[in-house]
Amino acid sequence: MDTAIVFRVTGRVQGVGFRAFVQSAGRQLGLSGWVKNNPDGSVVGLAEGDHGLLIEFIKLLKTGNRWSSVDGLEEHAQKYSGDYHGFEIRY
Repeated sequence: MDTAIVFRVTGRVQGVGFRAFVQSAGRQLGLSGWVKNNPDGSVVGLAEGDHGLLIEFIKLLKTGNRWSSVDGLEEHAQKYSGDYHGFEIRY
């Protein structure tokens, strides 16, 4: 079943390749959506796809890449739109 989440990741997640990590994880799992830096130092985004794959995606976000340090992850379910194709980094 396709679903969507919006997420916000806090910690050392800017300037460490975290957005590229999120984009790569989303693409590898076949999800669609976007990710961007937030002015407050967090990283925010939206991901859509299979519910089970989104659970795997959330686990990856909590772990982060080798240069990041994730302190917190907020996620909220959202209605699946199907409006996104691919996974992009927004600026």
